[in-house]
Amino acid sequence: MSEGYLSQDEIDALLQGTESIGDASQFSSTQPLSENEKAAFKNMIQATVESQSSNLSMITGKSVILGAPNVEIRSKQQFIGELANELVETKVDFTEGVSGEHSYLLQTDFSTRLASFIMGQEKVDLNEAALSGLAEALSNLAGSTATAIGNQINTTVMISPAECRKILKNKVRFPEGDNFVKVEYPISIEGEKPSTLMEIYALGTVKQITAKKAGDGMAAVAKSGQGRSRESQMPNIQDFSQVNMGNMFSQPEDSGGGFISTPNVQSVQFPNLQSGPSAHEQGNIGLLMDVFMEMTVELGRTRKLIKEILGIGEGTIIELDKLAGEPVDILVNHKLIAKGEVVVIDENFGVRVTEIVSPMDRMADLK
Repeated sequence: MSEGYLSQDEIDALLQGTESIGDASQFSSTQPLSENEKAAFKNMIQATVESQSSNLSMITGKSVILGAPNVEIRSKQQFIGELANELVETKVDFTEGVSGEHSYLLQTDFSTRLASFIMGQEKVDLNEAALSGLAEALSNLAGSTATAIGNQINTTVMISPAECRKILKNKVRFPEGDNFVKVEYPISIEGEKPSTLMEIYALGTVKQITAKKAGDGMAAVAKSGQGRSRESQMPNIQDFSQVNMGNMFSQPEDSGGGFISTPNVQSVQFPNLQSGPSAHEQGNIGLLMDVFMEMTVELGRTRKLIKEILGIGEGTIIELDKLAGEPVDILVNHKLIAKGEVVVIDENFGVRVTEIVSPMDRMADLK
């Protein structure tokens, strides 16, 4: 693909209805990314920010905000010089629909804070368990991105299992070739110092994605132009972010007895709002099943003046807001999920679940 244009072979493939645009190997990792390709890709990534913020908020139990992405073409040597000496790298490649190398980079101090929220602990070390939690969280992000990109290019996009490790900057696994695409998001967690989430794409992968996006627009143009000559159907595609607008060319009425182009009118197909989660989404949830979360059983609460608290000593009785025999609260990461009754198992206390809190009550508890 030449800069700003589809090649004739790619146009032929689109007109023939083939799937030949899908192999990253046919896209050069040395050919520069055009400004139109870069803008189109940024628009696609921008569309994933809200869902990625929601996913991280759900996983951490904190409000997480991702800012607008910044897309740049970088060289390896230049990029390494800008990095902190220690990083956490999570590699999640694209394997189906589009293919190519892809990874995330986080600063170690922010990774530590993120892992502590994921694991429901005050402070953690970046050990194997913490890195496993980060891998699953970032795999969830990559899955969300893959789904969003797949929806935009009408292709099911799959990812590889995540590999997370703490590394020195000279050990970063870059895609093949001298240059790659860096996407940088400002990221902030409620009550924490803001940081940066860096995402790395192989240059050929980005070209592949934008070519598929452009291909959808070309296919629509070709379909709406049936009956016209092939030459009249072939525009120079210089803005990949706008080529999917369908009938972007109109045919004026031929006053000399020719034809009038009839618009291709189709009914709108709305998605089924009652459909359950896709297999891909279920797979992403499955990745989190072995992450530890803090579970607490709360007997009751009360409020005291500072002078009363300072006066507490051995033998002091503190009255709680729960009545005798009333169900106790069961919390996960300090969020109420169920109620139960206290039991004794051998010599240990336990709790028997008697009620699962309704989703509406859980939502009210989050406010």
